[in-house]
Amino acid sequence: MLMKTLLFLITLLISITGNSQDVFRDTSFSVYSAYAKALEKYPFIQVVTRGKLTEGVRVVHNVIYSKQSRTLRLSIFYPSDERKKVYPGILLIHGGGWRSGNLSQMIPLAQALAVKGYVTLCAEYRLSAEAQYPAALEDLKAAIGWMHSNAKQYNIQREKIAVLGFSSGGQLATLVGMLNAQGNKYNVQAVINIDGILAFKHRESAEGASASAWLGGTYEEKPEIWKEASPLTHVNHYSPPVLFINSSIPRFHAGRDDMIRKLDSLQIYSAVRTIPDTPHTFMLFHPWFEPTLQYVTDFLEKIF
Repeated sequence: MLMKTLLFLITLLISITGNSQDVFRDTSFSVYSAYAKALEKYPFIQVVTRGKLTEGVRVVHNVIYSKQSRTLRLSIFYPSDERKKVYPGILLIHGGGWRSGNLSQMIPLAQALAVKGYVTLCAEYRLSAEAQYPAALEDLKAAIGWMHSNAKQYNIQREKIAVLGFSSGGQLATLVGMLNAQGNKYNVQAVINIDGILAFKHRESAEGASASAWLGGTYEEKPEIWKEASPLTHVNHYSPPVLFINSSIPRFHAGRDDMIRKLDSLQIYSAVRTIPDTPHTFMLFHPWFEPTLQYVTDFLEKIF
């Protein structure tokens, strides 16, 4: 009981100290609420916290990358070794059912990847309580545009940009990648999907209220929007290689196998790494954080 009370207070503090521009912030999903939920079945888990920055990594927080209905910000981590002129870039997208969560949940992974020689960005984006689809997609495209525009300042290799997302962020990351098109200068070159769905209406899917709130209605009310927002719909010749890192819960990779078949038919590389007996939020906790990090780096080394 004491642990649950402490976690509630921590979550409340996070919500109080959030962006003052927000009219309403749904704080129902956070690292600590996920911890409280997973702890009963997995009593050995530990929250992955921000590490101490190594001498070779610099960070800048609260960088404005877009101004929409409110100012949108990002945190950027980048290697400070100037002997190497450019590094691959990775945009990291948080989860939370398109309605909750914040960029802080991706910071430990961003830090770890920066240590390994990547420029990493954790970006906030508009959630369903403030703007429905496609606002979040537009925000993340703007973040990629910001990476291109500021590549020289942060030593980003423009032709090697990956997008990585967890849960609803995984769906968004994959949608960004599948919308690659001929002549689009902001195409991405790799996607890492960590337990994000690939299709909203699918035999494996169980999407309901959260998806409806983000997509502006139920499937019966908005069937074309549900289809349009599904990454599976948009696989094409310009789609990048994809890594799927999944928990042991099938519904969180709805449409994945169908996407792989499409990618295979176009001779586009994909890989699946499943971490057995894990909750949906596995990447936020030890002992699963290190395997997740290794899968990501192995994939990026292969692609880049």
